[in-house]
Amino acid sequence: MISYDQSLKILKKAKIKIKDEIINSVNSLNRVISSNVYSNINYPTGDNAAFDGYAINSKDTNQIKKNSQKQFKIIGSIAAGSKPLKKKIKKFDAIEIMTGGILPKGFDTIIPIEQINFYPNKTNKKYILIDQKIKKHNHVRFAGSDFKKGEVILKKNNIVQPNHILAFKTLGIKKIKVKKKINILFFSTGNEITDKDNVPNWKIRNSNSHYIKNLNENFLFNFENGGILKDNHQSIFKSKIKKMLNNKTDIIITSGAVSAGKHDYIPSVVKNFKLSDYFKSVAIRPGKPILFAKIRSKQKAIFGLPGNPMSSAACFRFFVIPYIENILGLSVEKPFRAILKNSFIKKKKFTRFTKSKLSTTKDGKIEVEILKGQESFRIKSFIKSNIWAVLPAGKAKFKKGDIVDCFFPNHSNQTLI
Repeated sequence: MISYDQSLKILKKAKIKIKDEIINSVNSLNRVISSNVYSNINYPTGDNAAFDGYAINSKDTNQIKKNSQKQFKIIGSIAAGSKPLKKKIKKFDAIEIMTGGILPKGFDTIIPIEQINFYPNKTNKKYILIDQKIKKHNHVRFAGSDFKKGEVILKKNNIVQPNHILAFKTLGIKKIKVKKKINILFFSTGNEITDKDNVPNWKIRNSNSHYIKNLNENFLFNFENGGILKDNHQSIFKSKIKKMLNNKTDIIITSGAVSAGKHDYIPSVVKNFKLSDYFKSVAIRPGKPILFAKIRSKQKAIFGLPGNPMSSAACFRFFVIPYIENILGLSVEKPFRAILKNSFIKKKKFTRFTKSKLSTTKDGKIEVEILKGQESFRIKSFIKSNIWAVLPAGKAKFKKGDIVDCFFPNHSNQTLI
């Protein structure tokens, strides 16, 4: 049995290689960028108005004396989306301009509509009246002031979020290079597992496959359900691994048949193959029997998860997800930290993944409560939980007020904090 930290080192070393692909930027949500994305344009594309108002040349106000007014002739109107005005500008000209309208050459400042007085009146607007010196560049958004052409929008090895897609579309990015999604083939195991809804009390509904399948959009993989392997399906499982070596599957994951029981054949079948990296049994709760193997000379890997629902969920979250993120070039996922609301005792040499409840205090502090019902078969506490609180090896007693590491169960911390 190895420690959790030791297992993570093996997973880091044993990563498989994934190719890149070019996709439409608007369809890139939750994909990992594999090369920097650069702006194709200056943004804004031209000097434009930050407010509805009137544009003038600020130099025309330099000679306005105190307690006097100067008339500026209104020569037209510019709306957002209008073609830039090419009319020659004269001294003491003014033009109405809407937010986003391109500032015509010869004008350099904008007076907001709320500050404008008209002559002769509001219903017959021929001139605007100005009684003071106006500063240059008031309320002007300059070309390239947000993004310069060639500037990095998003660096490689980042997960695309909705705000990035907004930027891609605004800046004219049609195609981007991303890492291909990892293809996972999943098998449940055991004569007791069934896909039927009406089952006798000696059967168990196949829930682990559906849980993991519904994480695929958040955790960057494609999911294929391979079905249920029965207790005598050793040869079938072996043939599935052989087939994986020559098809699009990157990772096979099994649930169950990984411990030391009479029908736990996953480890013995896996060992029939030439492996470059392997571990079986990690000092964790839940999920101690977990298995990992990388096929030698092949970019293929196998995870054997325990069959109990919480063991399977915890092992997928804290072994498979870090492995996938490392393959895709993401940085090591960092926990966020919370104040423990209650005490908890565990075995000192084990890392413990606990079903927990995150909340905030009245003064804004983040607290976490380790829930009752931590056994690996209990799902009620999992439903009540909204966070995994991770208690590291090397310490047995955790007191109220201790600071503990936390990870979201259904999203990577990398996309949310």
